[in-house]
Amino acid sequence: MLIAFYRSTIGKKMIMAVTGFILVGFVVVHMVSNLLVFQGPGKLDAYAAFLRSTGELLWIARAILLVAVILHIDAAWKLSRRSQASRPQDYRKRVPQVSTWAARTMRWGGVLLLVFIVYHLLHFTFGRFHPDYPNFQHAMVTHNVLVGFTSLPVVIFYELAMIALGLHFYHGIAAMVMSLGGNHPRYTPMVRKAATAIAILTAIGFMSVPLAIYLGWIQ
Repeated sequence: MLIAFYRSTIGKKMIMAVTGFILVGFVVVHMVSNLLVFQGPGKLDAYAAFLRSTGELLWIARAILLVAVILHIDAAWKLSRRSQASRPQDYRKRVPQVSTWAARTMRWGGVLLLVFIVYHLLHFTFGRFHPDYPNFQHAMVTHNVLVGFTSLPVVIFYELAMIALGLHFYHGIAAMVMSLGGNHPRYTPMVRKAATAIAILTAIGFMSVPLAIYLGWIQ
């Protein structure tokens, strides 16, 4: 029965909702921690050292995030395929009536975010795309961030990816709440307002760091 539920459309939507909340929580915390760079080099490095000191807990958190990402992508892909299969011949002319632009760009925005995640890991986690490679050192977090955002194309890519993230959050958070049974005329407007606030603040928070560094506001 559990396997049948996992394979069902409702099951896929539930999986997307639960994993989505996990990922949203991580991303918001990650954004807030990034803002420590505005408080000087010691703050961000101290936070990174604290995370490393948690040992096995950090690896457990990473494992949970990895599983959440895989399940989220798998559910999104299969739901998209089922949607396409139910309408094999596309409309001759699309005229959106209710859906927002954020909803209509969820698929391609998700692809962009997946590409961004891979690049981000190679940039700041593995250091393969970092200017300091092959002498990249994980412990020098503030240095890595400051040097990593000295290239204008890199900054532009990050800014575009964070706009996609904001749009993904705007539609995704509301959709997650509805998938978990939170679709109610009384609460839906509040959920949408909360999703809007989280999406805007998260995107702006992330975008502020590379922009401030490239403009020389953080040194």
